[in-house]
Amino acid sequence: MHVPTPSDKQPSVPAGGSDPAPRPTRRVFTPAYKLAMVAEYENAPNGEKGAILRREGLYSSHIVEWTRARDAGVLSGDPAESAAPAKRAKKSVELIELEKLRRRNEKLESDLAKTRLALDIVGKAHALLEQLSESTDNDRSPRRS
Repeated sequence: MHVPTPSDKQPSVPAGGSDPAPRPTRRVFTPAYKLAMVAEYENAPNGEKGAILRREGLYSSHIVEWTRARDAGVLSGDPAESAAPAKRAKKSVELIELEKLRRRNEKLESDLAKTRLALDIVGKAHALLEQLSESTDNDRSPRRS
């Protein structure tokens, strides 16, 4: 009896060489469409907001993100702005290292402050115990019989 192994399977691409289901592309929305959807969503009564999202095939997170962008002034109907979306500049290796070292320095300073506080508390506890020990020694007077 032969047990099939992964190498026994036939390739999923047909003999023609083309994939029958091409990879889906990400939807891209224009700034004008985003502004229109945000306005329509905000002006709709509470019971109809979900219907708008279903009709357009959107999620509520789209509206939230687009509303924040509009309020921040990033989203406008200007076609010149939509032609070249602003990409986040990559941080240089030195800048990444600098941020990492700053975070480490902050953590070490915090740890040092905690250690100093703990040592202060231990010192005070030691002084208190020493004082209590001396007072108990003085309270016991030698007995004469």
